[in-house]
Amino acid sequence: MAKYKDIATIIRNRILEGVYPTGGLLPEQIKLAQEFQTSRMTIQKALEILNFEGLIYSTQGKGTFIKSNAASLSRLDTSINQYVGTTELFKDQAVVKSQILKNELRLPNADEQDKLQLTKTDAVYDIIRVRYLDTAPYCIEHSVMPAKILGDLTDNILKESIYAYLENQLNFKIGAAYRKISADQPNQMDQEYLKCAITEPVLQVEQTVFLQTGEPFEYSTTRHRFDKGSITTINMGNARAN
Repeated sequence: MAKYKDIATIIRNRILEGVYPTGGLLPEQIKLAQEFQTSRMTIQKALEILNFEGLIYSTQGKGTFIKSNAASLSRLDTSINQYVGTTELFKDQAVVKSQILKNELRLPNADEQDKLQLTKTDAVYDIIRVRYLDTAPYCIEHSVMPAKILGDLTDNILKESIYAYLENQLNFKIGAAYRKISADQPNQMDQEYLKCAITEPVLQVEQTVFLQTGEPFEYSTTRHRFDKGSITTINMGNARAN
């Protein structure tokens, strides 16, 4: 694991253990760099992960603060920022089935390198699936995932649950998700597979999902029919701190 990821894990654990009290200031970057015997740039990359997870925030001229609810958010099994996957989400409500449209191994583009913290030579899986609840189309998922984490991602795994494979076979734990939700006009694929009319909007969710270690393992865009559910959130943070 890259050094900045190790440092992010250590700082995250210190927050959980109360070494760095919630609501308080983190040590200055120069002091952290001295402690971990690294550069300030490496410290900044570590803090970017924690900021992305919603644990810290920076105020110009004052420093980096730990959010007042950081410890409780990190300890929750499921929070508004955590994503458990479609199969787990509907396990008691419907049979989730998958139609695989694409499963290819390739190199990441610049945006994917940034979102998944990869180098240009780190291979990724490019996956497109249509997910069905019983027999009704629910969403189209386009996921990009690092091969170094997923290993041999076969079609049989994709027909079931990638997240179950990660947790039960590879022994990873799913952590937080950064999500951007928007509306869009249906494209040709939406019309064909989700049975959307050209006049019907779709709900689009763009997200980066992290392991509990802070390592990103999925960058995806999911498109839903407008009449297939909604997304509800609860504001658990301090508005002034965001």
